[in-house]
Amino acid sequence: MKRLVVCGGGNSAHSLIPFLKDSSFEVSVYTSKPEKWAPEIELQWHDPSGKVLDVFRGPISKASDDPAELFPQADYVVFCMPVHKYRVALHRIAPYLSREKEVFVGTLYGQGGWNWMVDEIRREFSLDNLVAFAFGLIPWICRIMEYGHRGVTYGFKERTCAAVYPDKYFKTVKEDFFDQVCYRHLHMGLVEKNDRFLSLTLSVDNQIIHTSRSFSLWKRYGGIWDSEGEVPYFYRDFDDLSASVMERLDNDYSAVREAIKARFPDRDFSNMLDYLALERYCYLSDINDIKQSFLESESLGEIKTPVVRTPEGKFSMDYNHRFFLDDIYYGVCIVKWMAEKLGLETRQIDEILRWGQSVRHESIIGEDGRLLTGGKDLSAPFKAGIPSVYGFTSIEDCLD
Repeated sequence: MKRLVVCGGGNSAHSLIPFLKDSSFEVSVYTSKPEKWAPEIELQWHDPSGKVLDVFRGPISKASDDPAELFPQADYVVFCMPVHKYRVALHRIAPYLSREKEVFVGTLYGQGGWNWMVDEIRREFSLDNLVAFAFGLIPWICRIMEYGHRGVTYGFKERTCAAVYPDKYFKTVKEDFFDQVCYRHLHMGLVEKNDRFLSLTLSVDNQIIHTSRSFSLWKRYGGIWDSEGEVPYFYRDFDDLSASVMERLDNDYSAVREAIKARFPDRDFSNMLDYLALERYCYLSDINDIKQSFLESESLGEIKTPVVRTPEGKFSMDYNHRFFLDDIYYGVCIVKWMAEKLGLETRQIDEILRWGQSVRHESIIGEDGRLLTGGKDLSAPFKAGIPSVYGFTSIEDCLD
């Protein structure tokens, strides 16, 4: 059997492990909390009413916080953690990866320049044997019920796409891994080939949904509520303001996407889609309205707005949540960097970034509307994923 290490204990780990049962993999988990992991992980599939439609279970051979125990023998490493933690973890495990065989290093969500991150450790640690892969979108809507023991999924995408580099390994990764994580069990979640990691980096999923919705909740409610019961659901209560902000943010992204397509007409960016086009692609739907795409979603309705309790007993939006750390620093900031290189105006992106730096008390964008790339926040080690942290100076440098 091949050895697969799940790197991190995020929501997706609790879905991935059960789906890998009876695959060709022996599964281990690299986690900071190994004592909390059970020998078998359970995944419940719920319908919108909470009814359990099915249960999947999968074993793990070991959970450890010691990279020397897991990675020297690993054939596959799959990241299941927030995007802003990818690079830190990659640099931590890189010294322990085998140099004697091909090692497939991938993530279930390819936002933020995954190929740039893998190339970074490939160069620094002389890991020429690495094969990078990433999904465009996670195949399932998933959450943790009990950490290290049980997860829940609220539904599945009909299809998604993934990129692999070197390209010649796509068939291998599809047979070994992509087809195992959903499609083999349910005949949903078919994974199709995407030729460009850059299309995944410019994905219009989390980085525009999370930031625009969070900004709109702050704008409408001030980001604070007297009781937890007053906090709107993140998707079920999606409103016109959120839809309007998200449409404008998507338009800023589209300007960048279309400029890249026009500059490089010989490259295939067919999967570099706007939000509604991506929804139609993943769910084989005919949806044409942003607000309705959330209100009618059977799989997103139970997702709550991330909040923390204040010392006064109120409930405040959690500004340290991955919606900020992932989707601003490894999402919106990347597109803003590209927009500057392309000479494009991005009013909604700028508004989101000014708001983000104000609620987090940081420095992201200057009064002149340009990123503070040399500032303490965007240049802090591993904090941001803007292309310049990898030494890139142009759009050409960002291409696969």
